[in-house]
Amino acid sequence: MRKCFAYSLLLVVLLSCGTARRTPAPTAAELPLEDPVAIAQSRQRAQEVMDSIQRVRPSVPDSLRQSAPAAAPQAASQPAAQTREVALSDQVIAYARSFTGTPYKLGARGPKQFDCSGFTSYVFKHFGYTITPFSQAQFREGREVASYFDLQKGDLVFFGKRAGVREIGHVGIVVSVDHEKGSFTFIHASVSNGVVEQTSSHPYFMMRYIGARRVLPDE
Repeated sequence: MRKCFAYSLLLVVLLSCGTARRTPAPTAAELPLEDPVAIAQSRQRAQEVMDSIQRVRPSVPDSLRQSAPAAAPQAASQPAAQTREVALSDQVIAYARSFTGTPYKLGARGPKQFDCSGFTSYVFKHFGYTITPFSQAQFREGREVASYFDLQKGDLVFFGKRAGVREIGHVGIVVSVDHEKGSFTFIHASVSNGVVEQTSSHPYFMMRYIGARRVLPDE
């Protein structure tokens, strides 16, 4: 009789544990994973949509751009959310970045392949600015930027063919500027990596930097 009672008690315990058991949480291997290819394609489509709605700026002389009339007084009283728009330099940078990874080819002017000056001329042409697709000619176009500390986003930066030689051999577009350190990052069509962003603080570029020119309006 004691054995029957013990078996009955054990059966009750087992049944109560079974009914209280919850479905175990899925393991890491069972959880759905995001497809990195799909994410990249989604980002690319978003970038294409952004590019398609950007306003194309007409190509007119800088003198006309700088002498444009000031906004009407009533515009200043509008809410900031209604008057704010993406800066032209940021639009230029975003468009340039959409070609990241595009391979390099000497003399190529895009969009499937670029050399350095072909890349810069292609990007600026999208916004209505016509610059010659040769780096040496581009160094004579636009307006001179006196020093590192005067740089702004969207400026063209030029580098020599060899260290210490003031013969233009390469050009890129400024992406960001660190005025405290006197350095900048820029996007360009490099021989080895295609369209890529790099920093002026790298010894290779530090020894070859020659100067900068400004095509866009001052910010």
